[in-house]
Amino acid sequence: MNSIGQQLESYLASGNQEEAKTLLNQVKLALLTQPLDVNERAQAVAALEIGVLLAIQAEDLDLFGRTVALIQPYYSKDGPTTPRRLLVIGLHLMHLLVENRLSEFHSQLELLTEEEAATPFISFPVGLERQLMVGIYDEILAVTAPDASYQIFLDLTVQTVRDAIADCMEVSYESLTTKQAAEIMKFDSTQELVDYVQESRDDWILQGDVLTFQPVASSGAQDIPSMEWIEQSLTYATEMERIV
Repeated sequence: MNSIGQQLESYLASGNQEEAKTLLNQVKLALLTQPLDVNERAQAVAALEIGVLLAIQAEDLDLFGRTVALIQPYYSKDGPTTPRRLLVIGLHLMHLLVENRLSEFHSQLELLTEEEAATPFISFPVGLERQLMVGIYDEILAVTAPDASYQIFLDLTVQTVRDAIADCMEVSYESLTTKQAAEIMKFDSTQELVDYVQESRDDWILQGDVLTFQPVASSGAQDIPSMEWIEQSLTYATEMERIV
């Protein structure tokens, strides 16, 4: 079993998905059908933890979910100690957060000790969940993942946040310059904003450096070109959504 783990590590480094799947199937079969001692069980779970990372590498979230589900029963207090346990739990929390499975998210947290919850792998998704609930979008768009394997979930979260900001922005203003809109949505350049508009907002009208949103009923109020006001409006809109 130890040699299988080493081989999987090499497949993870090289990105050899096909060979890795063959080995992982052997590990799963052994774990489910063979009587393993404590050491062998620990090695099997450690091998499956590599399988979790391989699933992320392949961007296969269905496989990720199935592999985590297979590992979880062995993460009890009496389970084997494995090198990537907290990393896998943290990734699982990120997955639950992305899918808005918040009840499962908090249930998973209750199984951890205070020391475990304070580690970067766990505290990162916990902090992200709080930022989402409060609507602190600026912080979410500026965070750095504790491990490269988190990036797939962070990218999905950032996309969700930008969509929420865009929804608020288009009802708060009739138009904005591309520079203003890029700053609000925390894009590094106006070209990134243009790409987003082309991919996700085909109802926005882009003319030169001005974005015009679909007309809404006018209240007679004048647009206030204040970045502070824009940020406050987005926060208020988020809070109203939470209250409703």
